[in-house]
Amino acid sequence: MNQLNFPIISFIIFFPLAGVLMLLFIRGDKNKNYGLLRKAAFVISLFEFSVSLALPIYFNSETPHMQFVEHVPWVKSMGLSYFVGIDGISLWLVVLTTFLVPLCMLCSWTYIQKNVKAFLISMLFLETAMIGAFVSLDLVIFFIFWELMLIPMFLLIGVWGGSRRIYSAIKFFLYTAGGSVFMFVAILYLYYYNYTTTGIATFNLLELYKLHIPVSIQFWLCIAFFLAFAVKVPMFPLHTWLPDAHVEAPAAGSVILAAILLKMGTYGFLRFAMPLFPYAAHQLLPVIAVLAIAGIIYAALVAWVQPDMKKLVAYSSVSHLGYVMLGLFALNMQGIEGGIYQMLNHGINTGALFILVGMLYERRHTRMMEDFGGLAKEMPIFATFFMIVTLATVAVPGTNGFVGEFMVLVGVFKTYPIYGVFAVSGMILGAVYMLWMYQQVMFGPVDKDENRNIPDLNMREIATMLPIAVLVFVMGIFPGYFMRKMDASVSLFISRYNKDYEMYVQEVTGKTNTNLAIKNAALILSQDRSVNPDEIIKDRPL
Repeated sequence: MNQLNFPIISFIIFFPLAGVLMLLFIRGDKNKNYGLLRKAAFVISLFEFSVSLALPIYFNSETPHMQFVEHVPWVKSMGLSYFVGIDGISLWLVVLTTFLVPLCMLCSWTYIQKNVKAFLISMLFLETAMIGAFVSLDLVIFFIFWELMLIPMFLLIGVWGGSRRIYSAIKFFLYTAGGSVFMFVAILYLYYYNYTTTGIATFNLLELYKLHIPVSIQFWLCIAFFLAFAVKVPMFPLHTWLPDAHVEAPAAGSVILAAILLKMGTYGFLRFAMPLFPYAAHQLLPVIAVLAIAGIIYAALVAWVQPDMKKLVAYSSVSHLGYVMLGLFALNMQGIEGGIYQMLNHGINTGALFILVGMLYERRHTRMMEDFGGLAKEMPIFATFFMIVTLATVAVPGTNGFVGEFMVLVGVFKTYPIYGVFAVSGMILGAVYMLWMYQQVMFGPVDKDENRNIPDLNMREIATMLPIAVLVFVMGIFPGYFMRKMDASVSLFISRYNKDYEMYVQEVTGKTNTNLAIKNAALILSQDRSVNPDEIIKDRPL
């Protein structure tokens, strides 16, 4: 379904690449014409964001199916096709991507001083790859965009990073590429199994959803996808590449890495692993939940003792993404919608923290908390933005972070209360280390001469932070607008998942899971949030 009769998805995917071609014809590094390069790249990314706003405006919230679909055969004999589209699950992730890229251009305006043209080209190329991955409905097309993301991100860390940039870039590449190998093998096996079973050659994700995969095969395929996505999230204990990458990457690279690239892992579970392998995913749920809780608590404790602000934010990122994983695997409306909403919140809040830390680093060339103190007196505008983002990160009511974490915990407590009890401890620890960082940097006496008369945010930096601050409160006070776009798609996901899982349970045990059957029927009968299918089977676990 494409209600605009215009290939808007393709335009949003490839317009940044057209911008790359434009930048190639602007002389930059040789004649120091950096200003024109930066302005051109910013205008390209801002126009991209403006066009992407048509997606939520024209998005039909009543249908759960893919919208703005484009389907063009590519290699017919192999079943390859250019197949893209969005639903309520991917809609806001695409808009988040286009929203953050122009802000990354602004925050790196004066920080990046070498190979400026190459940096801007890498950012635009990365934008194309990220959007392509979010909208791909053909497994091969998805994998191509998935792998293309590695190249510009590797360059952002390895060329414009800190003193250990080469080590961090190689570690990032090896971890993420290594996990992707397993997923690629699983994709090929899915294609082969579907062809031998149905006689149809296809990589069409929506068609593969219908494939009946024996339970014994499901486990191996699910684990292959799990490894690729778990590394990307990253889940404990596969997270060790992330702090190194964050610390060494430039501020813009850290923002994109935390806000968008990590969401590829959580999105991958929801779009691919869970619906393709429902029985295996459900059997692996206790393992995933334990790893998510371990990540929440462990990363929060490690963040608490970090002297480096950027490393603290990096570990907090690992901790917060554990909530997303718990929400998705709660397998109810509140949990999944809360998980998706928390993906957006994490992208906005953690991205803002990296931007703010980068602004301080530009002024003082240090990120150690012991080198600061009393900045609230010297930089009141900076302190205000920092406080807003800090409160959103610790999930204070009225901010976006509260809505996401509250919904996740409601979903988890309804299905697996014991996991919710442990997850709550992460919220307490998160408040401790975030407020501790704020107190160390912003309050107390100005002991160091370098911190006296330190310049506050300029107009460009205020323009970078202001949209984020506004969005923190808009998403915190009016979450319904964003949720309504997800409702129908999430309901379809749960009904399809329950139906498929029930089928596999009956196949394995010879018995019918009555709870799932009742819940699935309720979801099919109603897409309206006012009718909660979970209420039909109160106090009965999924």
